[in-house]
Amino acid sequence: MERSRVLLVDAAPGALLGRELERLLGHGLAVTLNLRRLADGAGARADWGGRVDFTDFDPFDEAALLAETVRDGLGHHAVKSRAGVPLRAAFLAGATRPGLAHPLRVIGRAGAGTDHVELAAAARHGVTVTHTPGSNADAVAEFALAQLLALTRGLRSYDEAAHRGEWRAATAPPEELSELTLGIVGPGRIGRALAGRASALGMEVQAFSRRPAVTSAPAVPDLASASARDLTSASASAPDLTPAPASAPDLAPASTPQPTPTPASGPAPRPNRSLPDLLATSDVVSLHLPLTPETRGLIGRAELALMRPGAILLNTARGGIVDEQALADALRDPAHPLAAAAVDTFEHEHAAFASPLFGLPNALLTPHVAGMTRTAMATAALRCADHIAALLAGRPEGIPVVTA
Repeated sequence: MERSRVLLVDAAPGALLGRELERLLGHGLAVTLNLRRLADGAGARADWGGRVDFTDFDPFDEAALLAETVRDGLGHHAVKSRAGVPLRAAFLAGATRPGLAHPLRVIGRAGAGTDHVELAAAARHGVTVTHTPGSNADAVAEFALAQLLALTRGLRSYDEAAHRGEWRAATAPPEELSELTLGIVGPGRIGRALAGRASALGMEVQAFSRRPAVTSAPAVPDLASASARDLTSASASAPDLTPAPASAPDLAPASTPQPTPTPASGPAPRPNRSLPDLLATSDVVSLHLPLTPETRGLIGRAELALMRPGAILLNTARGGIVDEQALADALRDPAHPLAAAAVDTFEHEHAAFASPLFGLPNALLTPHVAGMTRTAMATAALRCADHIAALLAGRPEGIPVVTA
């Protein structure tokens, strides 16, 4: 029987590449590896030549992506991405067109969120979309806490002054975290993980949910995660990844769904039924929502104006949730209640990276790296491989599938 074909648009980096490829090959899949975003393409060819096919193209060039997906009329049954490569209607139509030997059937993302896929078009063309919710929850929660500490304690300004040889004393002592109220917008896996960490540091935590109640939702069923050998670098605080027995192979059977690890958390945050009230009563607001038509532009000028004097906004969710121009204008205005913001996700990213926040000293900017720890990336890559294999084999039970 001919093997199902999978195109790795952007593979896991570094040593994780080998684990991801072994996972896919172990499922009996035929892999085409895109070398463009690998640090050592020559090394990948040397290590994997004869076991996988190779290509080299810019995945953010839609025409190049489609051309490589359908090259020689073969096509690929599945496309896997990591960095949110846009997969829009034109690509989906071309990758499923009649006459292809292997039309596209599955899109997998090694990470949380599927806003990079035009879901309605995927449904029209019979393409199933899956991702790995919860795989980076602890990583993003830790990063949001790091953003908070960096801004509340002024670490960047002290660092820059020290590198200039200046001994800068604090002009005004900052508040401790235990004196601050954290407002979480979107208490899902990441929001709850952050709430637990913030509570442990003494913060009062409240949360606004677009759902009727703020509760600890049950874990979504998922396939067995990485084995202990896959995650030898994981710390004791990393998610429980249900290691296989020592004698078992490094591949969990795709037919054996397992529960997704629940991120560590403390007491549930106090629910707040109103977003305006949460904004007005929080010293720090952290966003943890998916980007949907309903959440696009959720935080704009009116919402920013509601925030407490001296407030801080953290965004590790998606750029489109916040009006970046409104945020930049607020940070430029010394009379505005918002004092600072930390932004890891932007409306325009990668080669199109641009933002009105550039150059603002009270804006801490990072390039969408909150979820990129070794443990989180390995979990996402291996889990995504399992999802793709199960869906291609006609075993959708327990696999997270996203629809329009």
